[in-house]
Amino acid sequence: MLYYFYISARWLVLHVPIEIGYKVAVFLADIYYCFAMDDKKNLKNNLEIVLGKIDKKMMEVHIKNVFRNFAKYLVDFFRFSKIDNEFILKYVSIKGKENLDKTIAYGKGTIFLTAHIGNWELGGAVVASLGYPFYAIVLDHQDKRINHFFISQRAVCGANIIGIGSQLRNCFRVLRKNATLAIVGDKDFTNNGIPTTFFGKLAILPKGPAIFSLRTGAAILPTFVIRTKDDKFALYFEDPIYPEHTGDEVLDIKRIMNSYLRVMERFIYQYPDQWYAFRKVWSE
Repeated sequence: MLYYFYISARWLVLHVPIEIGYKVAVFLADIYYCFAMDDKKNLKNNLEIVLGKIDKKMMEVHIKNVFRNFAKYLVDFFRFSKIDNEFILKYVSIKGKENLDKTIAYGKGTIFLTAHIGNWELGGAVVASLGYPFYAIVLDHQDKRINHFFISQRAVCGANIIGIGSQLRNCFRVLRKNATLAIVGDKDFTNNGIPTTFFGKLAILPKGPAIFSLRTGAAILPTFVIRTKDDKFALYFEDPIYPEHTGDEVLDIKRIMNSYLRVMERFIYQYPDQWYAFRKVWSE
């Protein structure tokens, strides 16, 4: 059922102006919002830690906007076949490209560390359009048809996909070729994460970005694509984080994670309506 929804939604958004696609998506998101009790509960729990105790009505506004922005993200994803250099020039402003140039010149690969915020998928399309070999680690969907659908959508924009599991060894090859590798670091999908401080509370988060950096020498480049009020996008390349070896890998991993999580916190706090945390991030 979900597969046919994706196919139908892609057909629709490819045959109407993007503004109409957004309006339909927001309308459907508002309907879904009325019934998605578990998603709303998880969002509330997560945003209370990010924002603190705020007015109940304001919290509801934030949560509703998360649903709406996620629906818009899906519209953008379904329209990936229409993304070209002209689209990027018109709709995407790039900030901090000199930081990307630094990591490429460093010569040991670049790890784009991002979160489920804004339109992280669009970042890969922009990087590929700039001429950089781009790879991304993704979680395979259990439905093979849906999995193929998502891989195809990403491939049309020049993204090469590495699945979580046995394929992860390919990440080392990618970085040793001085290519770019995108990793989402705000959710632990492998159950191999470690406890670390996130917004002042302990959360289990993936250690993969730090391990890849330490073992290959690749720089970590915190990267975020944020939707602006006019439904355009700002792509931020933040200051690079370079690995340092002290002889204690556990401490080195925690130091690197601490560095990029502080950047991630800043973006999530500034744009809570665009953080798609539909799963509970903190256990308590």
